[in-house]
Amino acid sequence: MALLEIRGVSKSFPGVQALSQVDFDVQAGEVHALIGENGAGKSTLIKLIGGVYQPDAGSIHFEGKPVSFTSPQESKIAGIHTLYQEFNLLPETSVAENIFLGSEPLMRYLPFIDWRKMRSQTQEILEMLGMHIDPDMQVSDLNVAEQQMVELAKTLHVQPKLLLMDEPTATLSEREVRTLFGLIRRVTERGIGVIYISHRLAEILEIADRVTVLREGRRVTTVDTTAVTSDQLINLVLGKTINRNFARKSHRTGTEVLRIERLTRYPTFENVSFELHAGEIVGLAGLVGSGRTALVRSIFGLDTADSGIIYVNSQAVSIQSPRDAIAAGIGLLPENRQDQALLLDMSARENITLSQLEKSGALISQKAEHQLVKRYIEKLQIKLPSPEAKTRYLSGGTQQKIILSRWLALQPRILIFDEPTQGIDIGTRIEIYRLLGELASQGSAIVIISSELAEIVGLCDRALVMRSGHLVKTLEHEHITEESLLYYAMGES
Repeated sequence: MALLEIRGVSKSFPGVQALSQVDFDVQAGEVHALIGENGAGKSTLIKLIGGVYQPDAGSIHFEGKPVSFTSPQESKIAGIHTLYQEFNLLPETSVAENIFLGSEPLMRYLPFIDWRKMRSQTQEILEMLGMHIDPDMQVSDLNVAEQQMVELAKTLHVQPKLLLMDEPTATLSEREVRTLFGLIRRVTERGIGVIYISHRLAEILEIADRVTVLREGRRVTTVDTTAVTSDQLINLVLGKTINRNFARKSHRTGTEVLRIERLTRYPTFENVSFELHAGEIVGLAGLVGSGRTALVRSIFGLDTADSGIIYVNSQAVSIQSPRDAIAAGIGLLPENRQDQALLLDMSARENITLSQLEKSGALISQKAEHQLVKRYIEKLQIKLPSPEAKTRYLSGGTQQKIILSRWLALQPRILIFDEPTQGIDIGTRIEIYRLLGELASQGSAIVIISSELAEIVGLCDRALVMRSGHLVKTLEHEHITEESLLYYAMGES
């Protein structure tokens, strides 16, 4: 008997058939992966199981009994818990308080929280996860990866029967992914079922027992991971055969456009120096917390450096704000696109042309605006129901292309991409790889931060490896391998 069994489930929203006659099941102690392009129906199916939505048709059975959850709370009471990409933590409270929220242990004879017991039990859970942090530390003081593990600890504390994991490794380093996979294996050994959503096929083939492919709201197939390759999965997801080889030859032939000398911002990075040439793609590698994002934020003027010099086209520049960086010809696509780059309740059109407002003066030419939007929708093959569609409801890949369109309209000579393919489906990833190569061939100088080592290996002319806030190694194209990147990132030098 399946732990979870779904038969003929359909769900629609105004103008969209999100799911159509989908069958799906999960066995106790199994990791069942769910893959598909953005908009294929993965999140809708997860939300049906988690009680966020109710199906229009079909049935859901859990532990052999028909269920109809009308809220996430009902789903949790039944033993189904979801680990979403967006954290559900209280940042100004401690790690222990977050993990035990709503289930705090009480003193034996008094109706007061037993803080000592809560701390010790928190410590046990954290040690099981391989985390060495103080249970009394505030969540707001943790980095993103640590917050992810606290979210997981909070979920496991209540001993779920079925765990839904939506892109759980998106913010984790390779070492933390290993820890997470070890934990998932221990969880399934206890009979807990896991539904695992990820765009990273190598992860799915490693951790999952079976994988179900969704396309345009329909189930394409369910296969054992031992009987399928990553190329076959890509073809199933896209519905066609596609060449995903994105490796490029070294193209560093242009003049120097950016030079960083001894840039420092305590305590995140110190004395970082490197140069960047026109037509070159340079990868910035390292574990989460190594200082990669902090470095590019200072280059772009989001955080002011304590010391050091930035040269653009061999001229020293003072970058105290993003406005200064843009004036110097530098653009940044940040890691957290929704919070840091998009106005979610504005339309795709407005987000694309946002960077043009200063050029427009007091009045905006609607004709020029629509022409610009049309040009970049066609150039980047942006799939939109309408240019007036609210950005909030668009897929991650479409949102990323909108941000890229905004920068391309400004024609910056230097582009910095922080995790450009995070949370993006396979087809869109390949399009972004193509666009990066095209931009470089046209003379743009590009810096990429990516936690997916294969992207650094396949795309970059050079790789700069950071560790503990220091630039520890520069690798030329012919020496960039996943092994070499990890070797230096983990301190083996």
